[in-house]
Amino acid sequence: MAAEQRKLLEQLMGEQLLAGPGASRAPQLSITDPKVCRSYLVGTCPHDLFTNTKQDLGLCPKTHSEALKSEYENADDQQKRKWGFEFDYMRDMQKYIDDCNRRIDSAQRRLEKTPDEIRQTNALLKQIGELSRNIEDGLIEIQILGELGSVNTAVTEYFRIRQQKQLKEDRERELKALSDTSGPSGHQKLQVCDVCGAYLSRLDNDRRLADHFFGKMHLGYAQMRKTYQQLQKDLQGRQPPIRDEPSGPRGGYDDRDYGGRSGIYGRRGGGGGGFGRRGGGRW
Repeated sequence: MAAEQRKLLEQLMGEQLLAGPGASRAPQLSITDPKVCRSYLVGTCPHDLFTNTKQDLGLCPKTHSEALKSEYENADDQQKRKWGFEFDYMRDMQKYIDDCNRRIDSAQRRLEKTPDEIRQTNALLKQIGELSRNIEDGLIEIQILGELGSVNTAVTEYFRIRQQKQLKEDRERELKALSDTSGPSGHQKLQVCDVCGAYLSRLDNDRRLADHFFGKMHLGYAQMRKTYQQLQKDLQGRQPPIRDEPSGPRGGYDDRDYGGRSGIYGRRGGGGGGFGRRGGGRW
C-alpha cells in the first residue's frame, strides 16, 4: 500500500519534488525507455479512465511524465512514426476492449432463456400462428356462407371464430408472461450495455439511464473504443517499428502482435463492442 501511495505521489508531483530539495537529482528517463507509459504519451492511459469505478485498474505500473508527453506532442510526424508508440497504445486498448467484450458475452449468456423456456416459447408461437390462420380462414368462410344465404351455418362459424380469437389472446398473454420472466433475471427486464457491459433495466427512467450513459465507466469504454477504431484506420498499412526490448506486462512487442502481417489488428476490426461488431445502439 505504501509503495502504491508513493507511486501515485510520484505521478502527481514528480520524483524530484517528492524526494525534496536536498536529494540528488535522479536521471530523467528517455522517451523510449520501456518504463515510460506510451499510452499516456500518445493519448489517455487506460488506468486513468476508470479510477473510482467498478473497473478501477489501479495505478499504472509505468511512469507518466508530463515532460515526456510534451516532448512527444511537439515531435514531428516523421519522429512519431519512427517511435511507433501508437502501436503500443493500440495494443493496450485492445487488451481492455477484449476483456470488456468477454464480460459482455458472459453477462448476455446469463440473461438468455433456458432450453425449456425456448421450447415453451416455440410451442406458443406455433399455436398462435395456427390460430391466426384458422381465424383468417373462418372469416372468409363466414363471408361466403352469408353470400350463399346459409345464415345458421354462418352464425355457428362466427361463434367458433370467437372462441379461436379468445384462445389466441390467451396464448399471447402466456407468451408475454414467459418473455417477461424468462432467464435468471428476466423479471427485471435486464439488458446488457454493449459498450461497457453493465446491466440496464428497460424499466429505468430517463434520469437513471442518463446517469449510466454519462457515467465514468461507460464514457471511459466509449472513448477507448472510439480512439481504438480511429487509430486502426490511421495506422492501416503501416508496420510497427522493430525494437530490441524485453517483453513483459505492457513491454515490448514483435510484428506478430499487430495487423501488419498476421496479427490481432486485422482480425477484429474496431475492437468489438459498441463501436464495432456490437453496433452503435445504446443498449
